[in-house]
Amino acid sequence: MINASSDLERAQGTVLTSLHHEGHSSSVDQIALSSLATGKPTKHTGASLDEKNSMLPNREDSIDAGSNMLQKDGTHRNLKPRHIHLIGIGGTIGTALYVQIGKSLLRGGPASLFLAFTIWCSVILCVTVCLAEMVTYLPVSSPFIHFAGRYVDEAFGVAAGWNFFIFEAAMVPFEITACNVIITYWTDAVPTVAIIFIVLILFILLNIFAVHYYGESEFWLALGKVLLSVGLIVFTFVAMLGGNPQHDRFGFRYWQNPGAFAEHYKTGDLGRFLGFLACLIQASFTIAGPDYVSMAAGETENPRKVLPKAYNGVFYRLTSFFVLGALCVGILVPYNDPTMKNAFEKDLPGAAASPYVIAMERLKVPILPHIVNAMVLGAAFSAGNSYVYCASRCLYGLSLDGKAPRIFRKCTKSGVPIYCVGLVLLIALLAFLQVSNSAAVVLQWFVNLVTASQLINFSVVTFSYTRFRKALIAQNIPRSSLPYQSLGQPYVAYIALTCTTVMAFVGGYEVFLPGKWDIPTFFFSYTMIGVFPIIYLGWKFWHKTLILEPNAIDVKTGLDELEEYQRNYVTSPSSNVFSRFADWIFG
Repeated sequence: MINASSDLERAQGTVLTSLHHEGHSSSVDQIALSSLATGKPTKHTGASLDEKNSMLPNREDSIDAGSNMLQKDGTHRNLKPRHIHLIGIGGTIGTALYVQIGKSLLRGGPASLFLAFTIWCSVILCVTVCLAEMVTYLPVSSPFIHFAGRYVDEAFGVAAGWNFFIFEAAMVPFEITACNVIITYWTDAVPTVAIIFIVLILFILLNIFAVHYYGESEFWLALGKVLLSVGLIVFTFVAMLGGNPQHDRFGFRYWQNPGAFAEHYKTGDLGRFLGFLACLIQASFTIAGPDYVSMAAGETENPRKVLPKAYNGVFYRLTSFFVLGALCVGILVPYNDPTMKNAFEKDLPGAAASPYVIAMERLKVPILPHIVNAMVLGAAFSAGNSYVYCASRCLYGLSLDGKAPRIFRKCTKSGVPIYCVGLVLLIALLAFLQVSNSAAVVLQWFVNLVTASQLINFSVVTFSYTRFRKALIAQNIPRSSLPYQSLGQPYVAYIALTCTTVMAFVGGYEVFLPGKWDIPTFFFSYTMIGVFPIIYLGWKFWHKTLILEPNAIDVKTGLDELEEYQRNYVTSPSSNVFSRFADWIFG
């Protein structure tokens, strides 16, 4: 698993592009889910640039401030409510929630883990309401990238677009490494190089020759991840009350022995605080959600009715999957469990890294550990495959919009942006780092990299919202006219902006502690914090872009087209009985 966060996010129409979460997870599968809800392959026959643009729903046309995104965007609003809800649900669930979360338990203990995930869920809710207000007002593809350029500065949108591409591309080797960790549960006989090679070959086959196999199947795969999460929560509840082969009614035993709070790096109160901080850093990597819902906004049917419900549902998803998930892990396994400690610290072959699998083995639960491990492996592979798809389409969109080299516009006859996929797979070769380093170390490097990138995305969202709000005030547009109005603004936005920005810098703090200096860890932790301003300032000075004044920000372009769509909207029937049933459940 191993998500990180996890933002999401996308390809619909002919090719719709993702998540991430796993987180952030990180986890992201669902972006690709959204990406082919129609299940139609892209066709390419040497079309003109405008025609090729229409093949990419996720185009970053939005980066141009004041551009008419709705006119330039070639996407189609074919995503139904069930797709959007599953994008939001599946996009928040990644392998980090099933496996990597154990490392946080090891460092902070069950109480620190539960508190950290609860607190960070509150921060993500603040980000959610900011996105909800902007996206329901103007639901376009890749909205937070679009809004960064439209409400702040074109250069700010360019930096946001490239940061998002790097985030998704870095998640590919992360998930490959996760697959290797999960497979060692069964055997260490397969060499690490062979596992990486096999996964990369499968990614190549699926992303170059079999793109049309995504589609509706991704919806059901996401549903499977949801069922897995619900099943693990139910298992925890039943097992803690004695419903296990050992008839051990252990309840909250491990909160008392070895204890609720673990000491990390130091002893005493400082050590317990550092343990909590380690859990908070992990939470900032694992928890996502609103970004994945937002990325599908341009493809959503009847968006002003569907999207508010989807954003409101983020609260329940955050509570049920992340807060309860963190609580379950702390109930099932003590923070000093030797099997878990070996899995993460010594990277022993055959060690099960998932706290759930460890608990099932200790309780002598038959068969179920293998089923869970297999489903987690499937989630990790699916997430990595989705990241390849979505990162390549994100780069393709940047190229079409003149924000990346023209060579990345090249497509095969079947419409696959071949050089974009190639670059993403080259980045995926970073997974071979685990050949000379332990998988646990390499996983932590990628966690550091994508955590900073994901937090930058959230900072971009909240800062763009503050500019959007100032534009509404300057242009005398009442917030009461918005389809979605969040409470506590602008303070909620400032809280989220402050928390996400601070955590981006804090995430790699351990490298500065005595005896902890490590050059790879430093670069993986702080590369994106340095790259983002370089891209922004470089584009700004080269193209002489301006930071927009509130009264000059375009908050109206595209609204006429959206309102016309709303007036003419007619619900499209589902194609089969299973889809109709899902529409009824999620509608």
